[in-house]
Amino acid sequence: MKKIRWGVLGVAKIATTKVIPAMQRGSNLEVAAIASRGFSRARAAADALGIPAAYGSYEQLLADASIDAIYNPLPNHLHVPWSIRAAQAGKHVLCEKPIGLSVAETRELIAARDKAGVKIGEAFTARTHPQWLRAAELVREGRIGELRVVSGYFSYFNRDPKNVRNMADSGGGGVMDIGCYPITLSRMIFQAEPVAVRAFLDRDPEFKTDRLASVILQYPNGHASFTCSTQLVAYQKMHIFGTTGRIEIEIPFNAPPDKPTRIFVNDEMEEFPVCDQYTIQGELFSGAILEGREVPVPLEDALKNMAVIEEILKS
Repeated sequence: MKKIRWGVLGVAKIATTKVIPAMQRGSNLEVAAIASRGFSRARAAADALGIPAAYGSYEQLLADASIDAIYNPLPNHLHVPWSIRAAQAGKHVLCEKPIGLSVAETRELIAARDKAGVKIGEAFTARTHPQWLRAAELVREGRIGELRVVSGYFSYFNRDPKNVRNMADSGGGGVMDIGCYPITLSRMIFQAEPVAVRAFLDRDPEFKTDRLASVILQYPNGHASFTCSTQLVAYQKMHIFGTTGRIEIEIPFNAPPDKPTRIFVNDEMEEFPVCDQYTIQGELFSGAILEGREVPVPLEDALKNMAVIEEILKS
């Protein structure tokens, strides 16, 4: 069986602790190389994770003809520039969320994808996790009547000035980092795009990033609302309400890879077997390359999500 050979740009924590180990358990892929801005860091990460090749620059990795696809977990402001360079090198790209810093930038990436003839997608693991696929199925089946409301919370506390999430010039802030999740998932559940956006943002006086955001999205047949924060107690929850029932997603975003997940449908509980959403993501993306089908979250969807993010930040 042919396997997609992946290269990783950078040694970001999410890559080395979550994504790479999970992808290494995939059946149709292998993580073959990793690059950093210094060879010693790349070699250390490669040795720790059992990755065959290490490169001391991103350019060297992109020049490796044996690499089929690139995983891009770089800071937000580097998502589009390096994804474009990967596409120009003939590589497929799985890029971390949010896809970029603006709608205009995302359009540049779409143009680069089309010109290069490669596949590029946004890394929203929640959208392919079994608990969310089931929630969407239940809504379509009418188990909660007519869908009217999607609401949720997502927060953590981080005031480290060296953390990229607190750097405005790098695309930091809560809406970009975690607000993007309830946006994409409400769009998935409503199967529509918001027709109006209202938001209140509180910005950190030192970092100038949004540290607290409360948002209402008006859909054609209901509302979505969420609060996200980079300076609140760590918490996450999502609720879906219809005219005759409700669904609660217990751990909606950071689903654990080592224990079952649960959703509550009215007064009943549904449990899902242990799975790693990063393994699922890697296999689905690799399968899309091998079988010539669309990736799980294509750039057209990423563009729509970015448009909502832009409106929130303007609002």
